Amino acid sequence: MPEAPTIDTGNTAWLLISSAIVLLMTPGLALFYGGLNRSKGVLNMMMMSFSAMGLVSVLWFFYGFSLVFGTDQGTVIGNVGDYLGTKTFLGEGDLWGATAENPSGTGIPLYVFMAFQMMFAIITVALISGAISDRAKFSGWLIFAGAWATLVYFPVAHWVWGGGFIGAGGLEALDFAGGTAVHINAGAAALALVLVLGKRAGWPRDTMKPHNIPLVALGTGLLWFGWFGFNAGSELTADAITGLAFINTQLATATAVLGWLLVEKIRDGRPTLVGASSGAIAGLVAITPACAFVAPWAATLLGVVAGAVCALAVGLKYRLGYDDSLDVVGVHFVGGWIGCLWIGLFGSSEVNALVEREGLFVGGGVAGLGVQALSALIVTVYSFAVAFVLGFVINKTIGFRVSQEAEIDGIDLAEHAESAYDLSASGGSGGGGAFAMAGLKQGTPAAESSPVSEKVSG
Repeated sequence: MPEAPTIDTGNTAWLLISSAIVLLMTPGLALFYGGLNRSKGVLNMMMMSFSAMGLVSVLWFFYGFSLVFGTDQGTVIGNVGDYLGTKTFLGEGDLWGATAENPSGTGIPLYVFMAFQMMFAIITVALISGAISDRAKFSGWLIFAGAWATLVYFPVAHWVWGGGFIGAGGLEALDFAGGTAVHINAGAAALALVLVLGKRAGWPRDTMKPHNIPLVALGTGLLWFGWFGFNAGSELTADAITGLAFINTQLATATAVLGWLLVEKIRDGRPTLVGASSGAIAGLVAITPACAFVAPWAATLLGVVAGAVCALAVGLKYRLGYDDSLDVVGVHFVGGWIGCLWIGLFGSSEVNALVEREGLFVGGGVAGLGVQALSALIVTVYSFAVAFVLGFVINKTIGFRVSQEAEIDGIDLAEHAESAYDLSASGGSGGGGAFAMAGLKQGTPAAESSPVSEKVSG
């Protein structure tokens, strides 16, 4: 006779911690994107991430979680009524994965698992925003974010993790923590929006440099830290696979930094901090789907490849003419594809029993590689198509792109009536305020006190 439902306090504590640090990734993303952006649009860029935290949390609670993890409906979507937000789940049997044979399931309260997966939904939506910086109306972004989460992220997450036709319910493609569901998904949507909104005024003629590189590095550090919850937390318990996901995440990220810097040194002559930061993100993206399915040596190799390939991929926008402002396509879309295919190349059942098709380079055939490629292709086409239609409709109705005047003067002021850096005097006499702090006196000749050109300051 099955024992009574019992909460596993260790698993629950681990997932609560993982959930909290995965949430921290979105403010980290805001800093990363904000630093890469120009100074006159940094607040708008960060607002997109923070608004995703608010909007997607509510949608996820009321119906998103149910659409993803509710009872499978034809391998396409979950039953929206299973975990509807109007219901309460505080009974002793409300444990994630509980069955009649195993009433304790994972030993994790349903709300804890719901919160953990909520953080994935939030950052997936926020990732898209980096591609359209400096030119999207905030109202248009909010409508797109809510619609895309509902029509794309929730169904795709069900396909991959909720028993749908890509994961266990069909193709049996593997994605441990979000290569297809998160990064390829967001990257394809980003490319679609870029094509709908068009290029920023002056791009690529004007140099649009990052305005605050220390912010980029700080954001990278927070993302790197939070990614351990993202990847290792996806095991839902603390065991050997958790440790594997953790060490693989570190190794791939470390070598991706080196791979990106090597490309910069050979191509440009000098390695940069922005390059090191971007390389770290590329490694984190690529290892996400594969972290629990490949050996550490394969994760190390993955990082080198992802860092180098993504460093080259970000330059494609200049050749192909699409203005992906902060390289969401070059890093997340390309990195997600690399990580997804890596499972088909190096996935090993000796590492994880969930790998049913050995990787091509570890004694298997091409079947696993084909399944992984097909899963990535399905998500790419679906996300791109729906995002393009959503962006087009929004642009033709309420308008998705700001006016050229607002874009040139600064989207922060136009959309939010704020500016990130107030260099005016704070009031009163005596030359106080920001002028004094900067070592300038009020009345200094314009030639001496004029601001640095935006081409330098961002």
